[in-house]
Amino acid sequence: MKAGIFVEAGKIETQDLPKPEIKAPTDAILKIVRTCVCGSDLWWYRGISKRQLNSQVGHEAIGIVESVGSQVTNVKPGDFVIAPFTHGCGHCAACLAGFDGDCMTKTDSEIVGYQAEYLRFKNANWALVKIPGQPEDYSDEQLNDLLTLADVMATGYHAAKSAEVKAGDTVVVMGDGAVGLCGVIGAKLLGAKRIIAMSRHEDRQKLATAFGATDIVPERGDAAVKHVLEMTDGAGADAVLECVGTEQSVDTAVKVGRPGSIVGRVGVPQKAEMNTNDLFWRNIGLRGGIASVTTDDRQVLLDAVLKGEIHPGKVFTKHFDLDHIEDAYAAMDKREAIKSLLVVSA
Repeated sequence: MKAGIFVEAGKIETQDLPKPEIKAPTDAILKIVRTCVCGSDLWWYRGISKRQLNSQVGHEAIGIVESVGSQVTNVKPGDFVIAPFTHGCGHCAACLAGFDGDCMTKTDSEIVGYQAEYLRFKNANWALVKIPGQPEDYSDEQLNDLLTLADVMATGYHAAKSAEVKAGDTVVVMGDGAVGLCGVIGAKLLGAKRIIAMSRHEDRQKLATAFGATDIVPERGDAAVKHVLEMTDGAGADAVLECVGTEQSVDTAVKVGRPGSIVGRVGVPQKAEMNTNDLFWRNIGLRGGIASVTTDDRQVLLDAVLKGEIHPGKVFTKHFDLDHIEDAYAAMDKREAIKSLLVVSA
């Protein structure tokens, strides 16, 4: 099968690998329909963070179940499914509490890559999310919407949910990548009245507005803090969605929230330490982490997509196939694409 391989920083290749096989009774083998490149992939692509060389890549996909292990009863061959980047078991304390991104059931350490023709999916019995019908029942735009539910839309929603966004709130969204843009959608779903998107790129500003942002702040750092406070009569936001992960973004997120607000943090941390004293002196809460993909897809997001209430698939601004996976990464690295889509099969 064709699969994307991380050769070294700045180099992704399509290689021919053996098709994956079921190794555990809780596995399923999926034929991938669509997958994509994530902003978090760029950290190791750029050499900022480390990743095992010559390993498979990708963690978002929709596909068709081809075969299942002996303990998988909730999905069957032929089912059309969302393959979350989380592989929750559904029965540990974390999954039962609704935090399947922190599933406590250990699986083997094999790196499974979603940017491929086939995928071995672990904990398939609970973690896979069934989509009604088959891929041919949906338009290209709808398939793209469904693909975002494997990670980016669920992660944006997790930021809003972690920040406890409620009806009538003023919300600041840090980050104008695909996660931040989906955070705008998440904040709107939860009833935010005013959504301030922090963005300095015109294409992303337009998409943020289309998704529900009411205001745009292009500045960064202290200038951004000043702008937000001016817009909110010095009060700050009721909730802040931190969707970047850098030290500056987290620092700004804390400073633009009003006393008693909550920062919902989903940007992958890029620094091991953070000064939490500012949280203490202003009674600001900090929550968030790995998204609860399966839980939130089943409870809210899949239904919202199927009803046409949200269209997160618009974050895919360039399309590629597996033979041009290097171009897909380069397009995002150069900010020529908000998010790169990889069409694997019809």
